[in-house]
Amino acid sequence: MNTEVQNGGALRVGIGGLGAIGLKVAGVLDAGELPGLELAAVSARDTDKAKRNIADFKNQVPVVALGELADLADIVLECAPSAVFRDVAVPALEAGRTFVPISVGSLLEHDDLKALADQHHARIIVPTGALIALDAVRAAAEGTIHSVTMVTRKNPAGFVGAPYVVENDLDMDAITEPTKIFEGSAREGAKGFPANVNVAAALSLAGIGPDRTTLQIWADPGVDRNIQHFEVEADSADFEATIKNVPSEENMRTGKITALSVIAALRGITAQFKVGT
Repeated sequence: MNTEVQNGGALRVGIGGLGAIGLKVAGVLDAGELPGLELAAVSARDTDKAKRNIADFKNQVPVVALGELADLADIVLECAPSAVFRDVAVPALEAGRTFVPISVGSLLEHDDLKALADQHHARIIVPTGALIALDAVRAAAEGTIHSVTMVTRKNPAGFVGAPYVVENDLDMDAITEPTKIFEGSAREGAKGFPANVNVAAALSLAGIGPDRTTLQIWADPGVDRNIQHFEVEADSADFEATIKNVPSEENMRTGKITALSVIAALRGITAQFKVGT
């Protein structure tokens, strides 16, 4: 399906998940701050809570099951836990919708979704999120990239409950100095830290792939921001970048800039003037 505004109508947006990101985006859509887009439906694990969260919205929309969003929306935004990623993604792609995932790391575990999108003429749009200089990485990938290395550094509390931490019995409360808790590929990191390394996943998809992108994860009790640093060596340019994201009050695993990045990505879908690739 080609999601273009036709005859002056607005594209309908369905949001799966009303956490720190989803609720922020829903509020912006309801306020009419994204021309050409309108909130059509939302979905959340706790239906009653979701209804309370949107009770003050100007335009009341239905709270539906994740799989029903594609029936009501042209654009489906995924802001749900990674465990239900396919519950949002598959119906959206099979219906030919534009699918915007926040759990970017989940794309690395579900390689079939790209083929599914192609089969049904759907689109997958990955927001920049907390990744600075993504355009430069995409440009370099048009040539030859030799290596990509990323270092993620967060407060230990931000890693509590991550599958890799649980499986390896790592005590985040016991960490008193900067400690490297993981080193491997972006694909391995996304599997072990699904809520923490969406930035690395996006970087790998923009560059040389999840198996060739090297990732280090550090638990650092001395930081109060989510710090991402990456270095790229390519035939066109060598560059590096660092971004220090302020964690969201609702979820310290997520930077405040992530929701803003989603808003910018949605705005770009209908914008007549767009800066950046």
